[in-house]
Amino acid sequence: MASITYFPQAGPKNTEEVLQIARTRAQELGIRAILVATTGGVTGARAVEVLRGHQVIAVTHAHGWRTPNAQELTEENRAKIIAGGGIILTATHPMGALGRAVRRHFNTYETEEIIANTFRILGQGMKVTCEITVMAADAGLVRTDEEVISIGGTRRGADTAIVVRPANAQDFFDLRVKEILCKPRF
Repeated sequence: MASITYFPQAGPKNTEEVLQIARTRAQELGIRAILVATTGGVTGARAVEVLRGHQVIAVTHAHGWRTPNAQELTEENRAKIIAGGGIILTATHPMGALGRAVRRHFNTYETEEIIANTFRILGQGMKVTCEITVMAADAGLVRTDEEVISIGGTRRGADTAIVVRPANAQDFFDLRVKEILCKPRF
């Protein structure tokens, strides 16, 4: 059984160790697909280097997520991820999107944001890892009957990794976090 690594602080300084932990556990379990959240693409570009031999799926923010008509993933990092054999997924976030629109317009919370905030009890990275897993399943990039490793973080970089059995958004409560590999200890 795998042990859990706890980082004293959240953030990008943990990225290299998270990628190493994910690579080791993926090899032990025979997991091929590894999901990694990436905003500007730095973490995704590094992941395709460290996780060679695995199917790396770099999951970005949706287009226009922070700035209308803009994508945060840089063209330079997009090229690095693709050149490294990675797949890039840009899609709507299941724990945001319409629920966030309702909150902004009507000043009330919807189910998606309540679920997101519940995941944040375990840390921002835990919310991200589960969310990108659903995004990848909905895009058909991972199967819902095979375990994957999902990597997320707090703001930038990576600080959380899990082994998870994906689920599609409409079957969200079938998602199963099998192992927590690492996370910040707040």
